[in-house]
Amino acid sequence: MTTLADCRALDAQDPLRALRELFTLPEGIIYLDGNSLGPLPKAAPERIARAVREEWGQGLIRSWNSAGWFEMPQRLGDKIARVIGAGPGEVVATDSTSVNLFKVLSAALSMVAADAPARRVVLSERSNFPTDLYIAEGLCRERGCELRLLEPHEIAGALGADTAVLMLTHVNYRTGAMHDMAAVTRAAHAAGALVVWDLAHSAGAVEVDLRGAGADFAVGCGYKYLNGGPGAPAFVWVHPRHADRFWQPLSGWWGHAAPFAFTPDYRPAPGIARYLCGTQPVLSMTALECGLDAFLAAEPLGGIPALRRKSLALTDLFIALVEERCAGHGLGLATPREHALRGSQVCLTREEGAYAIVQALIARGVIGDFRAGRPDILRFGFTPLYVGFEDVWNAAEHLRQVLESGEWRGPEFNRQHAVT
Repeated sequence: MTTLADCRALDAQDPLRALRELFTLPEGIIYLDGNSLGPLPKAAPERIARAVREEWGQGLIRSWNSAGWFEMPQRLGDKIARVIGAGPGEVVATDSTSVNLFKVLSAALSMVAADAPARRVVLSERSNFPTDLYIAEGLCRERGCELRLLEPHEIAGALGADTAVLMLTHVNYRTGAMHDMAAVTRAAHAAGALVVWDLAHSAGAVEVDLRGAGADFAVGCGYKYLNGGPGAPAFVWVHPRHADRFWQPLSGWWGHAAPFAFTPDYRPAPGIARYLCGTQPVLSMTALECGLDAFLAAEPLGGIPALRRKSLALTDLFIALVEERCAGHGLGLATPREHALRGSQVCLTREEGAYAIVQALIARGVIGDFRAGRPDILRFGFTPLYVGFEDVWNAAEHLRQVLESGEWRGPEFNRQHAVT
């Protein structure tokens, strides 16, 4: 049986342990919700204050040039590219994941309509993140297409002559199950379909190689593993073979080839820059860049491969400790055990009391989250930048105590909050 001393020894040997010092983590908190909102990078408050005080306060409009505001979407995009297997000049940080998904799915459907108009079906998982399904539903209604929802094991067999686009989230938000991006993309292309990937639970957590997989489009968010702050700008990637083929539907002035020419007609910028739309949120971009810089500090220590190894070790340990110490309390495991199929989270199932158990843990300083379903999910994200092995042991011990004591049955833990 793994002991607390064993976990402390693992932390002492961890080459990534110094990265924890780059983040503000409140005393007494074990933060296992970085898969929903990453913590505050220590550099962010002063950097944002400087952007407000000096760049906005003193530089005023001159800062679009002098402080590099205008180039921020591309500059941040190049940093994101380094963690998702994309090249320089292929990614922009902009808008939200939902808006970016609308852009790329619309462009993909336009491409297919031009080349193979009989293809009218968008395939996705029934358990995909709801906003992705809502965006696809709206576009399909507008375009006269069909959105067809499947279980993961049904996808390969459903790809056919009527499939226009396969739209998937790389790591499932509820279960932590991960698709084989390269294999799925090959299967879709063999069937004549394009693929759109949502990397919201992948970027910064698992190894992603968009170019190597031959993917077509990808979007993702900046406020989870990339630690850009609440509501941080998202990102969009389009394979260079597609980038200049079509306009995206939100043809705003920031995506114009010459926005300050102020011409009445739209002429799209070359490449990925045409996926910009309106004026960019500079202060939010500034916060996101701090998160990206903290993340990229891992590169000299082995980068994404080293973070992935630690992530798997943390999640393996949590699964083992829960099964050792919480047996007999009705917990199941929704997350795949196989490393190749697992993201950077562990999702436990329980028929009764899952929400209240999570709230009781939060009251103890162990912050995870709850996702409703059949059965309900207790969801814990393990971010190797700042989560240690002792944190994992303590989280499992708190879970054991909450279950054995029955404290989760208290009325204060059973009152549902707006955000779960």
